[in-house]
Amino acid sequence: MNWKVFFRVKPVCNMSSRLKVLLVRNNFPKKAIDLLSTRFDLEVCKMSNINGKSVTTQDIIDCIPGKFALFCFSEIDVNEAVLKAAGPNFKVVGTMSVGYNHVDLTAMKKYGVRLGYTPGVLTETVAELAVGLVIATSRRFFEANRELKTGGWKEWNPTWMCGRGISNSVVGIIGCGNIGTSIAEKLSKFKISQLLYTSRCEKPDVKALGGRLVSVDVLVKSSDFIVVAMALNEDTKFIVNRDRIASMKPNAILVNVGRGELIDQDALVEALQEKRIRGAGLDVMTPEPLPLDHPLMTMDNVLLLPHIGSSTLETEDEMAMLTAQNILAVLDGKPMPCEVIL
Repeated sequence: MNWKVFFRVKPVCNMSSRLKVLLVRNNFPKKAIDLLSTRFDLEVCKMSNINGKSVTTQDIIDCIPGKFALFCFSEIDVNEAVLKAAGPNFKVVGTMSVGYNHVDLTAMKKYGVRLGYTPGVLTETVAELAVGLVIATSRRFFEANRELKTGGWKEWNPTWMCGRGISNSVVGIIGCGNIGTSIAEKLSKFKISQLLYTSRCEKPDVKALGGRLVSVDVLVKSSDFIVVAMALNEDTKFIVNRDRIASMKPNAILVNVGRGELIDQDALVEALQEKRIRGAGLDVMTPEPLPLDHPLMTMDNVLLLPHIGSSTLETEDEMAMLTAQNILAVLDGKPMPCEVIL
């Protein structure tokens, strides 16, 4: 659907002109857009590069002056230059994501701008994908599918395309918030031998599954399957660093559904190339999109997905609605349903 630059309906509250929300794309779920359009004029950010796939920071700077709110997602960098360009009427950023490392929190606090996000909504969706990556990577689904389609499947062979089972293995989850806990619950059903996890404090729900709270160093050395499911911030960047990758078991499979920069990707590439670990399943990477000539693209022992952890129709609709509700709450002077406290 091609939208015009503004969506206009009758003014509310006897205002001669309504406040405006800047949308960073024109294809957010319709239900959320319809909700916002009852109270705001909506403008879609113009792209300076007509062949571009997404808006740039400069595009946002060019379009945001005078706006009340920005409706964005995790690939959009909201920095001080954006906030400065927005002007005094700018009050809220609504990001359709659970992570908010793309937002400069210091600058947000400086300019008095509130931040809404969408935690909880995508917990089950991302956890499902994480389990799918564990299975697909360990059982070599994509490799086997490629062999089938390219003529590599000649006859049955007892050692061909053998992967690794999850039962009787040690599973480690780095970051046991809502998503990590859901992953732990799902993988514990596979009759694993041990469940390890990292967190700032002990998680009763995970402990009840037989989970044991350990350090990151102990987890990476001990686990057959390592799932990274934490938020990215200054403290967690490269939490899976070169030394920790070097300490992993030769049969280890590393899965990441958090953010690309949680892992030292160069060190991971080397470990995969040298077959020092069995494989990796990545829904997030650095940069995104990953260049087609990147070494990860050519490896048989890595499974890549294009950051689709939250990509179900139901989840995207719910995330968009929550983002709209966060923005509307600021307009009405009410607490947001989900606000990042700055």
